[in-house]
Amino acid sequence: MFWKGVVGYLPVNIVQAVAGFGSIVVFTRMLSPADYGAYALAYSVTSLVYTCLFVWIEAAMARFYAAETVVGRSNLYATLYRAFAAMAVALPALAVAILVLLPVGSGLKLAIGAGLVSIIVRSLLKLAQERRRAAGQVRGYALFDMAQTGGGFALGAVFALIGWGGAAPLAGAGAASAMCLLFALPSEIGPARRGRFEPERLKGYAAYGAPIALSLIMGLALATTDRFVLAAFTNEATVGAYHAGYSLSNRTLDVMFLWLGMAGGPACIAALERGGRAALEHTAREQASFMVLISLPAAAGLALVARPLAELMVGPALRDNAARVTPWIALSGLFYGLTTHYLNTAFTLARRTGRQFLAIALPALANLALTLLLIPRFGLDGAMWATTASYALGAVASILLQRNGLYLPIPWNTLGRSALATAAMAAAVLRMPSTGGVGELALKAGVGAMTYALVAFALDAGQARTHSGRLLQTLRTRAAA
Repeated sequence: MFWKGVVGYLPVNIVQAVAGFGSIVVFTRMLSPADYGAYALAYSVTSLVYTCLFVWIEAAMARFYAAETVVGRSNLYATLYRAFAAMAVALPALAVAILVLLPVGSGLKLAIGAGLVSIIVRSLLKLAQERRRAAGQVRGYALFDMAQTGGGFALGAVFALIGWGGAAPLAGAGAASAMCLLFALPSEIGPARRGRFEPERLKGYAAYGAPIALSLIMGLALATTDRFVLAAFTNEATVGAYHAGYSLSNRTLDVMFLWLGMAGGPACIAALERGGRAALEHTAREQASFMVLISLPAAAGLALVARPLAELMVGPALRDNAARVTPWIALSGLFYGLTTHYLNTAFTLARRTGRQFLAIALPALANLALTLLLIPRFGLDGAMWATTASYALGAVASILLQRNGLYLPIPWNTLGRSALATAAMAAAVLRMPSTGGVGELALKAGVGAMTYALVAFALDAGQARTHSGRLLQTLRTRAAA
């Protein structure tokens, strides 16, 4: 199931990568630094509201779909969709309160308003997608995700062109989600109507999902506190530059980790439910090895080509500071991805989501303390130092909190061999000339990728030879079908 998902979700992540990089290229040029900073802040606010209201419902759909009977799934639909309706009714009042009480300028309020309006349709589409992912319907999930991601980027660019400022990217995402719902929702309505709302069942879902939502809220605090502290001690233009550099690194790695998480999460759940801990350990080790094999060189590669990559992707007004930020955020993105998409999976599998909250709360609180300590003195540098240290703490906390519970294996052998291959890659890239622009980026990326692949294959890091053969076989099977 894991490898089926790895291949099936690959187009999704290609589209996400294109849209993610495209949004940096387009919006850092079409929006002023202040408008781009307003978008970054509005995205943080709307993400927090979305997480508070809707994430626990999506988490329950993802975790309990595979474990329940056909009749139970009908009641699962009915219970969760009615809970969603209650949250959707509460959102407008919350949105009005935020927009009225928040002491910010009109441009930022417009961006926040656009994000809040889009939350309902985006979350409803996400709930339908989570059901498809849990059911192993890779094609259905992938089609809607690609349409929402690509369409949201295109519409956001149009809205930016007609002068919507920082609201444009968020409004584009909401409009694309609304269009996708026309096709995604009909298949969900029938089971929801046939089922019965069960308050007791809802309590169980809430008990499972609420700590996940709280964990993600703390995760958002970990990811966004630095922006608000930067805004308080500097200005929105500095926030825009930081967000550009952050996005350049984080989105590159996040797309990769989301791809593997889409495949790995359902595969681990299915392995545990059907084969117990032995099956889970085999699936998890295989997943973790492949994750380390490709994410470690990706993070190092981003740090090595930060300058030419920023010159290509980021607008002139934000470019220099973005290049400064990129290497540090690449390292923090590596810690974040491995923790969120692998290590913390142990808590959802064991249904001990309270520990997951603690694993994220500790680095989030550390990040708040570090940003308040470092940003007033060091500015942008303080923000990126605090972020990297906090995410490293999160990885350590997750490993320690797995003790006396369901423990996911760490592939130390793969980590060591991949680190050796990454060191060889870095040595080769650092010998390349720094000519600037696309030429430098292409040369260093090409040499680095080839060096890493050859050394990793020679060392058989993470069973690279086996994985290569398995992926090729899966691709051949899909092509023949």
